[in-house]
Amino acid sequence: MNSFSIGVDLGGTNLRIAAVDEQGLLVEKVTLGTKVSLGRDHVLNDMCDAIQRLSEKYKNSAALLGIGIGVPGIIDMESGLLRESPNLPGWADYPVRAEIERRLSTMVILENDANVAALGEKWLGAAKAFADMVMLTLGTGVGGGLVLGGKIWHGMNGMAGEFGHSTVEPEGYPCKCGNRGCLEQYASATAVVHMAREAIAADPASALARASHADPEFSAKSIYNLAIQGDEDARRIYRRVGRALGIVLSSMVNSLNLPMYVIGGGVSSAWDAFSPTIFEELRQRCMVYAATAPPDPLASSGGASAHVDPGSGRKTIITRALLGSDAGLYGAARLPMIAAEKR
Repeated sequence: MNSFSIGVDLGGTNLRIAAVDEQGLLVEKVTLGTKVSLGRDHVLNDMCDAIQRLSEKYKNSAALLGIGIGVPGIIDMESGLLRESPNLPGWADYPVRAEIERRLSTMVILENDANVAALGEKWLGAAKAFADMVMLTLGTGVGGGLVLGGKIWHGMNGMAGEFGHSTVEPEGYPCKCGNRGCLEQYASATAVVHMAREAIAADPASALARASHADPEFSAKSIYNLAIQGDEDARRIYRRVGRALGIVLSSMVNSLNLPMYVIGGGVSSAWDAFSPTIFEELRQRCMVYAATAPPDPLASSGGASAHVDPGSGRKTIITRALLGSDAGLYGAARLPMIAAEKR
């Protein structure tokens, strides 16, 4: 390889670091636990040590372009301050970029984790044939990223893409953001478990209740397994996920008229349980989608859309992400490459 960059996915649970070359080949990946309880400096030490090991290993065969870091939270793009991050307590208003550049003497680009996931899917994943796309990431919460002209769209102060806080139920569940009825309260892994707990309270003899007692790590995946086995309570929960996503996507499609909308994150593994309801809602609610829907949206959403010719048909594609948990790593690694292309 002629050059490479290092991508970092800094999460509240896992710290993942990868060397990626300019063709998108993941050369090597390191996964560590994010020991947030030991404090900010401990996490930064672990991160910088791993970055240094990777950069030293490959520096004789290729040039290091820089380091891209995806972080959950709100970032001041000009200063590199992490303004707020619920998953990283004690990091608020901390100059993350400046501190890592000081330690490593290398260019660092800090970016929101959902934005880098969107960029990764744009570069190498489901949206690689398109310059414009939206991504929703369904994890513990719901994040979002918007790519226009191949570049992340930040908005006025870096907060664009907060689709998880779009209202789907005006008097719905309260959200930590202060609103009620946010998408995050209906389409995240946390929301799926919360809705299951409500169903269990209403029927303590249900299959959901038995599964929760048998599985100490009762999760969205456990509920999905029941849904694909035909349990109606579990299927109803995932239809509710699909309805919430369909409502938000309807507004996006009507407002943005982009060719590609990608659904990623851990909950997207339940795609077959909630996606039919997404398309039902879109057909009912979205004028633009009605005019631009593919003949068989469910067929086109299974991954084939990664090979769609952007000039063929001008259809609105809504599909599942292809890169899985590595989307953020690829997107973070892509950031220094884009910066190098501008120089």
